[in-house]
Amino acid sequence: MTVTPFPQLDIPNTLAAGPGPGNTDSRVLARYAASGVADHMHGDVLRGMVECKDMLRIVMGTKNTHTFGVAGTGWSGLDMMFAPVMPRDKVVMFVNGTFSGIDGLTVRMKAATAEELAENSLNPTAASVTLIDVPHGQSVTGEIVEAALAEHKPKWAAMAHWETGSGRVNDIEGFSAACEKHDVMGLVDAVSSLGVGDFSIDDYPGVHGWASCPQKGINCLPLTYAPVSFTDRYIEELRATGTRTFCHHPILEARHWGIIDGKDVEKGTYHRTHSAYAVSAFHEALRICIEETIAKRAADYTFHESALRAAVEAMGCEVTSNMPSLIVLNLPGALAGREMELVQHCRAQNFGIWPTLSEPVQVRIGILNLLTAATITDIVTRFGQAIRDLGGDFDQTAVDAALAGHYDRAVAAE
Repeated sequence: MTVTPFPQLDIPNTLAAGPGPGNTDSRVLARYAASGVADHMHGDVLRGMVECKDMLRIVMGTKNTHTFGVAGTGWSGLDMMFAPVMPRDKVVMFVNGTFSGIDGLTVRMKAATAEELAENSLNPTAASVTLIDVPHGQSVTGEIVEAALAEHKPKWAAMAHWETGSGRVNDIEGFSAACEKHDVMGLVDAVSSLGVGDFSIDDYPGVHGWASCPQKGINCLPLTYAPVSFTDRYIEELRATGTRTFCHHPILEARHWGIIDGKDVEKGTYHRTHSAYAVSAFHEALRICIEETIAKRAADYTFHESALRAAVEAMGCEVTSNMPSLIVLNLPGALAGREMELVQHCRAQNFGIWPTLSEPVQVRIGILNLLTAATITDIVTRFGQAIRDLGGDFDQTAVDAALAGHYDRAVAAE
């Protein structure tokens, strides 16, 4: 039998203006491509891992010894963070969008008894888990957290810091304070906020586990390392109860990063095979974060999000988000209900915006690593043309004025 060779896969360069993955920095790609094929226990690879660990502590703003990267995407980091949740553990999970909803599913799977899991293995109902559903487009407030923890008195509480499903920033200060007050161990999904928001995790003592991802604020390749950080109390609890995972075991994985018995050591021990390419790329991404400073990055995101927000509102869109790296909007009335059509139209032109993944369907436009006036203007121009292509209309003069006013004021201030 003759097999026709498959053609080479050519993926076009896309303006990735969605909630993530973001546009990887060229310096990161260069480090990835320039790395030699090295033994994963080679001295330079291990040195790079030690330096990544040290840089992560700076980026995350923590003295937690158990701060390192989990090989994989953000879901790998989240799975590790939830590792100590055992069957019958009482958990309160706050849900206000798609991704906190998936976090809730993870929690229900881990806390479910064998009987509960067998009843519906893909979507179990765990009696020990309480889901606090906050309507789409609204934030989780400290008052909501306080009331739930006071009523249910769980062992664990979990929340997304920034929920990209609906573009909402949740109250991390109120969450931490309520967890501390009620002696609850807080767990936070920081997939969308790390590297974008200006915060230090040690400022939130009620939170004992943090998990993020490499492909959003850190701007690294999607399959490198998901940052995690755990307090000593979290690790002590894990030692006491154990966990039903090997690959994503926080203590075992930490050993490969040179963290043994709660201390940094000169050389880690093998847990899984790490990639020299991934270590080099992750290392460079963290170097960039530190060079630019988290405070400067956060200010830049806030500044450019304001410009994009003003421009799409001038087109007649209603913005319902409050995240500095993502705009979530309703289309003008004449195009209501055609959100998916508009998104697919944009994607066909290598302009990668996204719909929301739950009801109501909205449009999401992200600016990860797209922090220049020229790029924001390009996004606005492409989005405006897509609206016109679908038969919509708006005052271009008002849009131009919104952008020019925003950026001209900044130049004048300098």
